[in-house]
Amino acid sequence: MVRYEKTIEIAAQPAVVWEVIRDVERWPEWTPTMKYVRLREPGPLALGSTADVDVDGAGRSTLRVTEYTEGRSFTWSATVRGVRFAAAHIVEPAGAGSRATLWVEFRGVMAAIFAPMLRRTAHRNVDIEAEGLKRRSEETARAGFPASSQRTEGYERMHTA
Repeated sequence: MVRYEKTIEIAAQPAVVWEVIRDVERWPEWTPTMKYVRLREPGPLALGSTADVDVDGAGRSTLRVTEYTEGRSFTWSATVRGVRFAAAHIVEPAGAGSRATLWVEFRGVMAAIFAPMLRRTAHRNVDIEAEGLKRRSEETARAGFPASSQRTEGYERMHTA
């Protein structure tokens, strides 16, 4: 098994960080590791959602949300070329801001064979994603991003029109 975890402090309220992290189709705007993300279902991310993604160093796959706690966390996973992959995204309050924890895990025989390459890719991508999440969340907070419920309503109007 290969696992890498990164925790980062963010100067933005958890609701702001959550809205940034759960709007997965916009990830390519703030993290160069995600070349493409498209949800297959309309509406916001939820338990059971699937997304087609193209990840730098990992290629294309379809991820399914296997765990979801609104406002707090989600995990998505897939099996690609014999490697079972899971990635979690956790947001929690920390002082006047937030703490985000991102982790990625690879399992299976192929993960053991390709462990050195997977470890390098995981470290690089998760570190870049954490820094991008911090930057986007703090920019969004400074710009006066609307509350979670207002953002969700806007998202639904935008994606159902």
